[in-house]
Order: sequence, then C-alpha cells, then structure tokens
Amino acid sequence: MRHSRQVLVFDADDTLWENNVLFERVIEDFLDWLAHPTLDRRELRAVLDDIERANTVAHGYGTQSLLRSLADCVTRLRSRPATAREHAEIKELAAALVDDQVELIPGVAETLTALGERHDLLLLTKGDPDEQQRKIEMSQLAHYFREIGIVPEKNDATYRGLIETHGLTPATSWMIGNSPKSDILPARQAGMNAVFIPNPHTWVLEHGELDHSDAQVLHLKSFHELTRHF
Repeated sequence: MRHSRQVLVFDADDTLWENNVLFERVIEDFLDWLAHPTLDRRELRAVLDDIERANTVAHGYGTQSLLRSLADCVTRLRSRPATAREHAEIKELAAALVDDQVELIPGVAETLTALGERHDLLLLTKGDPDEQQRKIEMSQLAHYFREIGIVPEKNDATYRGLIETHGLTPATSWMIGNSPKSDILPARQAGMNAVFIPNPHTWVLEHGELDHSDAQVLHLKSFHELTRHF
C-alpha cells in the first residue's frame, strides 16, 4: 500500500467503461454484411486493420473514423467507391455506438470513491472530443477527477505536456490503463509510473510489448485491486 499522496491519471475507454467490445460487434456485423466471395474473416479483418491503422493517424479515433474505415474497406475490396446506399447501411450497422449507454467496468465507482479520499485523480482520454465528452457525461464519473483532458493522441509528448501543465512529479504520478500502446509505454517514456489493467476486448491496434522486468509498471487483474496498492 502506498500511503503517501499520489497523482493517479486514468484512461477512460476500456479502463473505466467498456468501449471496444461495442466496436467489435459492429465489425463482426460488417464482415457478415460484406460477405466477400473469396476472403475469409481473418483475411478481411487484416485488410480492415491495415485501413484503420492508416486512418487513425490521418483522422483520429472514434465512431466517425470507424465508419470511414469500413467504407474504405468496401472501396478497396470492391475496387470502386462505396455507394450512397452502402454508406447508409454501414452507418446503420454502427448506430449502436451512438445510441448505447455507457457500461462501467465492475467496481469503478466504488474504487474511484476510495482512491479520491487519498490521492489526486485526473482523467486522460483520446478520441473525438464530442464523442468522448458524451461518454464522460453518460458515465457520471466526472466529479471524481480534478482535471479531465481529451487529446487526439497519447504519446510521450502528450504525457510530458501533462506533467508540465499540471506540475506533476513523475516519481509520484501513475498512468492507469488497459492499452500498452497509449497508456503504459508512452507514460513510462515520459518518466511516469504506470498501472496496466488488461481488458480482454482491447483493440488490436492498442496492443504492445511490455517489459515485465520494469518495476515501475504495476500489473493488476482488475480495477478494484487498485485500492490494495494506493
């Protein structure tokens, strides 16, 4: 148990609430709808992953980026632009991403309540500002955090900026999240500590290789375990 006051910075999607599982459902429905005559689902998913990898760099994250990627996938596989009807059908497949309620990870509210009594809590999420703000409001978690940041990308420059803006001491600051690529590795590059809480539905493009010998990365199995360490 770390008794001294720490700064705990939380990721949002797939750390505080489920997110990518909703995107995966849309993608599964899209692959069913696509019904490609020669490529199997694994091959189709590889094509889509490649398109998403490029589109997130150029256009960011979130529902609109996914819709663009699905339409681009149609264009690549059918060697022609997606039609207006196809665009409409793809949008209908993704309607749940806008309409669904936020589903909190078990134990999140209780854990944040306990941690907030002992530490300073910040929220740092990436993606479309309007979409992320909607999810924050629907989650009813905003009051737990001293500051909330929505950024287009999470890299070491993002974390260095966070440290400078809020006057953080890296040695007593922790980034808590499910994504090696966005939460753990760049936070460590910036000198912060990190807590890795894996989510089985983490997006494949957020995966990354962690150094299990790094003593400044705490590996937990579930969110509520945070109260045993902070």
